[in-house]
Amino acid sequence: MPIYEYKCAACGHFEQKQSMKDSPLTHCPTCDGPVQRLISKSVGIIFKGSGFYINDSKKDSGSSAESSAS
Repeated sequence: MPIYEYKCAACGHFEQKQSMKDSPLTHCPTCDGPVQRLISKSVGIIFKGSGFYINDSKKDSGSSAESSAS
């Protein structure tokens, strides 16, 4: 179940665990003030499985690129 971040006009920021099917909150559970759901900037995505190349997830050391260019 994802955790959504909200901003309350009176209280500030808070997080709420909700199902993806649930509609966004409109009122703060603490003070009953109006809230706005925020969009997260940092989402961690990890690609695993047989459908992804192993070299896509490795950090380039630079040595292989230099040797192939020579």
